Amino acid sequence: MDIRELQARARRNEPLAKYTTARIGGPADLLIEVQSVEELVAVAQRADEMGLPYLVLGGGANVLVSDAGVRGLVILNRAKEVKFEVRGVKARVEANAGVMLATLARDCIERGLAGFEWAINVPGTVGGAVVGNAGAHGMDIAANLNLARVMRRGCAPEYWTPRQLQFGYRTSALKRYAPADRPLVLSATFDLKLDYRPNLERRASEFIAKRKATQPAGASIGSMFKNPPGDYAGRLIEACGLKGKRIGGAMISEKHANFFVNVSGDASASDVKALIDLAHTEVLKRFGVDLELEIELLGEWPAEAPDGRLRAGGMT
Repeated sequence: MDIRELQARARRNEPLAKYTTARIGGPADLLIEVQSVEELVAVAQRADEMGLPYLVLGGGANVLVSDAGVRGLVILNRAKEVKFEVRGVKARVEANAGVMLATLARDCIERGLAGFEWAINVPGTVGGAVVGNAGAHGMDIAANLNLARVMRRGCAPEYWTPRQLQFGYRTSALKRYAPADRPLVLSATFDLKLDYRPNLERRASEFIAKRKATQPAGASIGSMFKNPPGDYAGRLIEACGLKGKRIGGAMISEKHANFFVNVSGDASASDVKALIDLAHTEVLKRFGVDLELEIELLGEWPAEAPDGRLRAGGMT
């Protein structure tokens, strides 16, 4: 891809709100949508050669994009190829990073492949799930991952093992990089096992019902804070009397206090960030628990004084 093609395909000052699950976010200087891993690699390599900062956005879950937006290039990853290889009672599934987790879960269930039922209604993409070791119902992406195809900035694609990825609770070696410096996840390969399809459908239905009963509908980012050891972030926030607390168009859900919703439909990132700071400060003051964000803050954020609020500066 040459510079002229990149410039011709790029959308300028593109609002990012429509690409996030919270429907919140300012503009990207440039945005390019890619449909394959090959396109993703080509665009990223060209941006590197041009010295153009970039980050990749998948399903737009678990991110809060600032009202000021993102400087440089946002690559919208729509690479969605999936390959299935079944041998006896075992199967290997290779999914591009842009594949939606819920779609992958449904495809696996239809083929009688066990291991992704927990993701049947989890938002986000395979790439984001690998970075954050996404999980639900006591399971996570690391449980079945065999290899991830990764490209470090300025390097050729390579394969990383689970050991190299250093998975932990909602984290990995990749998440320790700032988004603007992070190696790209191109695809991931998973080892699954054959199972009786009605059993898989039953488990998936149970997970759907549980999520519907415990989590709010509508536009939200996802779980805001990681659960601290031996406790739940939602319980701590609720115990501080913050359920239903509203700032501007954003509200701490009355159904689950670890979900912050765009209740008005036009909430700003600043509204959500103010709720984040409030919840963090109150929990720290009352319980001495320093809650850690599960979501990521993207874009330009104002510098903050060390007053107990969560810091977010630059492109983070």
